[in-house]
Amino acid sequence: MMQKLDMSTWPRREHFRFFNRFEEPFFGLCTEVDCTRTAARAKADGDSFFLAYLHHSLTAANRTEPFRYRIQGDDVMVHDVVHASPTINRPDGTFGFAYMDYHEDFAVFAPAARKEIDRVRSEQTLIPATSGENVIHYTSLPWIRFTGFSNARAFSFRDSIPKIAFGKMTEDRGRQMLPVSIHVHHALMDGFHVAQFLELFQGLLNE
Repeated sequence: MMQKLDMSTWPRREHFRFFNRFEEPFFGLCTEVDCTRTAARAKADGDSFFLAYLHHSLTAANRTEPFRYRIQGDDVMVHDVVHASPTINRPDGTFGFAYMDYHEDFAVFAPAARKEIDRVRSEQTLIPATSGENVIHYTSLPWIRFTGFSNARAFSFRDSIPKIAFGKMTEDRGRQMLPVSIHVHHALMDGFHVAQFLELFQGLLNE
């Protein structure tokens, strides 16, 4: 479900009109998050570390309202919930796009997500059968500790979906650190909102 954002009361309406005219309206940043506790808990419980941090980031995105905004024509639509569309690596070195429904309870989210991973790895198709605007585009590069990142873009396609990438976890002074890249549409949010997302994400990783 989704509803139209009331532009008349939205403090960022002028920002929307300004940035929505840009050929490249996305801005991005790279940072690191401390995933020591999440990595240790996933290992102890026999869970997937990838699914654990993916779920935490998806929870943070759903709790940060602008991450649920999508542009339709001249309107901004607010989705009740957004899901995950991550890339899944295959044994032959290629990847496929997956679709994973968000559930706040990890015990509900994880089994369906594992099933989706198995499906993508068993096929050669690229695009998932189920997708839409109410997703976050995720990429995982577990081989690289990156400090910069950019996304492939088709500028003729009017896209407003946030894009989040994760890199290789490395140890730094006894802490497990995970690179994160976040690219979002500047007509829909600012650095302040990305900071809110990151604060929520780090809090969930620390639980």
